[in-house]
Amino acid sequence: MDYKIFWTEEAIHNLEEIIDYLSTRWTQREIDKFKSKLSKQIDLIKRNPRMFPVSTFQPRLRKAVLSRETSVFYETIDNVIYITYVFVNHKSTLRLK
Repeated sequence: MDYKIFWTEEAIHNLEEIIDYLSTRWTQREIDKFKSKLSKQIDLIKRNPRMFPVSTFQPRLRKAVLSRETSVFYETIDNVIYITYVFVNHKSTLRLK
């Protein structure tokens, strides 16, 4: 099946916050590496959305760990994959809806 990727406003906002934070701590080369890793992760999700486990905090979502610090939460409805959160793992998961 050919899946389409849709980024929610929340996920876009999460990613912007992460990139803003990283820009104060990392070099541009490291940020580009992070973006590349995220892009590859999204491609894996698109090719096989069931590859990653169901989230224990929100069963409608799946959790793809990008790094020790960051995870991508998403759900699949029909042939659309909704990226719902790009999450910093040390934050509380109670805010996941």
